[in-house]
Order: sequence, then C-alpha cells, then structure tokens
Amino acid sequence: MASSRNIYKREIDFRALALESPEFAKRLKTNDQLDFTDPESVRQLTKSLLARDFELAVDLPDDRLCPPVPNRLNYILWLQDLLDTSSRTGDDQYDPNRQVLGLDMVLLQSDIDDRNISSSRQTVSKNKLENRVKIIETKPDDPLIPFEKLNVDRLDFVMCNPPFYESEEELTSSAAAKSRPPFTACTGSAVEMITPGGEVAFVSAIVMQSVDLKTRVLWFTSMLGKLSSVSVIVQKLLDIGIKNWAVTEFVQGKGTRRWAVGWSFSDWRPRSDASRGITTLSKNLLPFPSHYSFDVSIKPNDLLKQAIANINTDFSSLRHFCYSWISKQSCIGYAKEDVWSRKARRKFAREQGGKEQGQQSDKMQCSNDGKSKQMEEMIENAALGFRIDLSLQADGSVHVVIRWLKGLDQVLFESFCGMVKRKIMEEIRA
Repeated sequence: MASSRNIYKREIDFRALALESPEFAKRLKTNDQLDFTDPESVRQLTKSLLARDFELAVDLPDDRLCPPVPNRLNYILWLQDLLDTSSRTGDDQYDPNRQVLGLDMVLLQSDIDDRNISSSRQTVSKNKLENRVKIIETKPDDPLIPFEKLNVDRLDFVMCNPPFYESEEELTSSAAAKSRPPFTACTGSAVEMITPGGEVAFVSAIVMQSVDLKTRVLWFTSMLGKLSSVSVIVQKLLDIGIKNWAVTEFVQGKGTRRWAVGWSFSDWRPRSDASRGITTLSKNLLPFPSHYSFDVSIKPNDLLKQAIANINTDFSSLRHFCYSWISKQSCIGYAKEDVWSRKARRKFAREQGGKEQGQQSDKMQCSNDGKSKQMEEMIENAALGFRIDLSLQADGSVHVVIRWLKGLDQVLFESFCGMVKRKIMEEIRA
C-alpha cells in the first residue's frame, strides 16, 4: 500500500525540487530526468527530499545503503496506523496534528556497524535531535532488541530493515534474475545486506525474542525484501500462537516493492486496512478482518433512530457487558464473555435459579468518560471490545459497521456481529 497520507503519492517533480536544491539541480538531466543508476544522484535525491520536506540536513556515506525516502515514509505511516487504530481509545482515527518525524516519540536506534553509528550520530547532532533520537551501539551476539542497553522498560514499536540476503551469491543471482537492471544503484555494504540465513533467519530471531518480551513491545515489525518471506514469517507467528498480526505491501510509483509484517501480544486490534495490506497473500495467512458491515434496507420512518433503539434495548439486558454512545450514531462497548447467545442466556438463567430478572443485577455500568475504575477493569478484562457506527444513506437505508477493537477470539466477534445484525433486522421487520 501507499498511504493516503504520504506526501509522495504522485511522482516527485524533479524540476520543482531542482529549483529549491541547487545540488540536486546539478544532477538533473536536460530532460528533467534523474540517472538512478548513478549512486551520487540517488544520494542527492534523498538528501534534497529530506531537506525540503522534513527540514533535515543529512550526509550519506557513499559506501552505505541509501533507502528511498517515499518508501520509508510509507513504513512510518503504516506504523502510525497500527498504533493509532489499536489504541485503547477506540477512536480509530489518525491524529492529523501529530508530526510524522519520530511519531512524536523518543527513538532508540541500534546498530553493530561503526560506520553507520558514526554517521547516524553526526546526523542527530547536526539536526539537534539528541532529545528525540538515541543511537545505541550493539555487538553481533547481542539480542536484536537490546533492552538492557536501551535502558527502557517498554517500547511502543520495533521497526527493522533486515539484511535481505544470506550470501554474496544470492545477492548477485537475485540481481541477475531481474528482467531489467535495478531501478536504483546499490551502494550497500555487506554488513547491511548479508546475514546468515538471510532475512527469514534474521526476522525469525526477532520472532523468537518476542516470545520472551511479549507485551514489553506493543508492536514488533520488520520490512522484508521478498513476498515469499512474508508467508514464512507469518506461519512462524501462527506456530507460536500469535493471534494479532498485520501484513502490508509498500509500493511507491514504479519502484521496487517491499513488504512488512507486524505482530503484537496485545489484544487491541488494528483496522483491517492496516493489517490486511497484501491482497496476494494466502487467505489463511491474513489476519481475520476487524470489521463487519451490513445495510438495513427496509424503510420505515426514522429507520436510523429505530436501529439505535434496537441496539439499546438488547444491550441494556446483558450482564458483564457495558457500552456508551460517544456520538449520536457511534457507540463503544466491552463484554467479559459471550453473554448474548441463547446458550449463555440459558446458563445464566440456571445459575440464577430460573429468575430472569436477576440478570440486571450483574450488569456492568459504563461511564461516558471512560474514566471510572469499574470501566477500566471492564476494559482490561474484556474478551471483546467493539465499536458500532451507523450512518443514514441517501436512499434512506442505514449502513452499520461493527469494528473489532479488542479480543483474540474471532468466533466470539463473529457471534457478536451476527447477534447485532439479527436483532436490528428482526425488530425492524416486526
């Protein structure tokens, strides 16, 4: 995917960039084209884009990788989508007032290469970002996520651009197998591009370390250079019992494609557009959709009002269940367990000695501000968190979207969606 928020959605206007960057103008051909096979031209493009669009002054070593800015921005924006849409607020929206640079967080970068470390520290110092970016030197035998050296208890995310190849031979054969020369010149060093076992082994090591770290990191993520590697990594995640993961594809213009995998031990779920971004991946390797939608097309008077009333009627009778309307047409709620199915209702009736009225005594109350202790406990222990949005369509029908906010049991989510649809449809047709 190319994020809708990426400022490079359209091809870069080289002529306009040249007018703002004299150094880039020197690299531009008379036909306003750039020679992407020339390493210095590629480096200057990166430096000029970072200077113009992010106000960053960067010096790039001529013997190290020069990642394309648009592609890496897509990675950052995807990370931001994962974080924003799997938050505890249920707002499900990107905050447009937040800067992209560093996601407004302190970034901790680790590397084993002296040249990269030195260059990175110079860049941080030159841009006066010492309070935002820390460069950590690690050793080859250190954990890939070196918590002891990072000196923090938790991380919001891990992002990684692993070495793609396992040998010089694989790198060479990969280039030879392309139908045409690489789109951009390759200036990377062996330490950046080659690792025993290639990218699959490298990311697999992060997967295994994540089993120990669990919720100390909210989202583990890594870029991948081959689509086939995505399938292998996702299968490893399934093998260790991960139930909350995300995949995506980074496509920028006519350039090289890259892919990414993310996973979390949290039960807060991202939106489907953030988690199911590879359409060519096998269905069993895609995470379950985190939204369900349907239309109520029967047209009595005040159909929207009736649909909301039906939701209120049924939800208010459920125990271990709380919800609140955050707007006139949107509600957020949580359930401790399945309390809506016939089986669950019969079980509760038996526990109460057949006294149906006893169900109300065990009902959870939610405060609208979401700050009560009871609400916090309910959210923490909920097996299901959801958001329902209703909107009136031009033809008078109502569009209903149920978003899976929290939980690891897809059967429970499907059951809940079925109940909501059934109750709305039954009452309106009655």
